[in-house]
Amino acid sequence: MKVLVIAASKHGATREIGAAIAEELAGAGVEAEQAEPGEVASLEGYDAVVLGSAVYMTQWMENARNFMAHHGQELRSLPLWAFSVGLSGVPVGAVQDPRRIGPHLLAINPIDHQTFKGRLELANLSLRERSIARLGNAPEGDFREWDKIRDWARQIASDLAEHLPAD
Repeated sequence: MKVLVIAASKHGATREIGAAIAEELAGAGVEAEQAEPGEVASLEGYDAVVLGSAVYMTQWMENARNFMAHHGQELRSLPLWAFSVGLSGVPVGAVQDPRRIGPHLLAINPIDHQTFKGRLELANLSLRERSIARLGNAPEGDFREWDKIRDWARQIASDLAEHLPAD
């Protein structure tokens, strides 16, 4: 069984979460590859997909939205899990309601969607991004919950068999 983990990341935090998911899947005996949305021409040869994106201003990144629009039919025909990474509600509570991300995510009908807290390093942002972060009182720091991320990836690995067509 072969799973593609796709993560749209602007500053690397979401890409690192995608890598952790792929690593956990591989540790569970699942062949897992990681890519960014623009690197994927086709989903042919994959049995399932894990798709995630950083969230900015309640939206998935444009390259993730374009990927869903372009590969929507393929995504709807494969077992699909999705994740969003953001800072809303950090450090207390969960990140924003996934339905606010928009119709693209709902249209591909993932088996499960998780929201994970992200990382904000002001020094790595552009002047515009720093200004927006400061205006929004976004807390600086790494809030990623690695145990939660790895547990979810292991759950995907254990759930894969029930979502794959019988030979």
